[in-house]
Amino acid sequence: MNLRRFLSLLAALLWCGDALSDVLGLASLFGGKPVCAANETKGMRLAAPFPSLPELNRPVAMLMAPGDDSNWYLVQQPGQVVRFDNSSQASHVTEFVDISERVAGGRNGGDERGLLGMAFHPDYSRNGYLYLSYTGRDKQNGLVSRISRFQSRPGAGMVDSASERILLSVSQPYSNHNGGQIAFGPDGYLYFGLGDGGAGGDPHGHGQNVGTLLGAMLRIDVGDGSSGRYTIPTDNPFAAGGGQGEIFAWGLRNPWRWSFDRESGDLWIGDVGQNRYEEINLLVKGGNYGWNRMEGGHCFEPATGCRTQDLEMPVEAYGRNEGIAVTGGYVYRGWGIMGLQGKYLYADYGSGRIWQLSASDETGYVSSELFKTDLNISSFAEAHDGELFVLGLGGEICKIVNARAK
Repeated sequence: MNLRRFLSLLAALLWCGDALSDVLGLASLFGGKPVCAANETKGMRLAAPFPSLPELNRPVAMLMAPGDDSNWYLVQQPGQVVRFDNSSQASHVTEFVDISERVAGGRNGGDERGLLGMAFHPDYSRNGYLYLSYTGRDKQNGLVSRISRFQSRPGAGMVDSASERILLSVSQPYSNHNGGQIAFGPDGYLYFGLGDGGAGGDPHGHGQNVGTLLGAMLRIDVGDGSSGRYTIPTDNPFAAGGGQGEIFAWGLRNPWRWSFDRESGDLWIGDVGQNRYEEINLLVKGGNYGWNRMEGGHCFEPATGCRTQDLEMPVEAYGRNEGIAVTGGYVYRGWGIMGLQGKYLYADYGSGRIWQLSASDETGYVSSELFKTDLNISSFAEAHDGELFVLGLGGEICKIVNARAK
């Protein structure tokens, strides 16, 4: 094992083990920035689509604005969003918004806090509204996970950071398991994935407590965005009481990257495990996904004999022999690789492996490995044409392409 790979794996262990370190920064001193190297498999490979871009800073998400495929917007964990041309000739990035002074954490290797998500309002081209999800500080509540609305400056090509309107703040008892991704669903509502509040084993029991917003997927209605507030969709599971109205599904430990299938509308999610299992779930409204009663498809608390009848089981789970922290991906709906059509792709942050999940009449789903990489895979990204990209926390952007493509 080369030195860079060793340091990369050590960084992954620290990330998943809730310690703070700048090991990824150390890794960059040995061997330089890695390329998108992976085994060619099933007629596909990884390529570097933007080889001339400058060094990027801990990317955790990448997206396009609605109806516009000319630019990419890259979310960087320390608190910046940068924009660059959607072109193989792209050679520079432009600041889109910088809220690093408001962000708690995200600057050091192993820190799970930071700027963690971004979503454009579906009517962004008209109203200029976008939403950022980040961990910040609150004078009364300490560390919080927050969703804020911002507005871009007309004609300026950047966001007015003074336009922030805080929609939602959720107190965090610990610094890890923040989840943090946000996205608009096909129903027009804004979804927000939150972890169980951190530490280990869910010491406060948030996962099975619908009286808290932690350990849950939330769904809220921001309307046209103009009010800077939200309402509860009337068909949310607890809209009429019995739990927090924002909850869409619960029983999650740390939902790290999730997506909607653009064809079916299905919500796929990668939920990071505790000690033994990583899992992939298909989220349904009102579903309880088991944490901390279960980890993967196995009892956690208690270790045996846990009640499972009221739980939604994962569609796939894998153990520590294959990785240590799942990164959820997308169902492939592009046209460049016909063999991937309808397959769900996901990865592991620690091992750098990428898998496809295929529907099976016999077992429901079958998983098979596509690539082994040296990347600490922090996220996937989907272009408007359905093609998929892979992000490495060390600053890498790779694209899954047909092996014959130049």
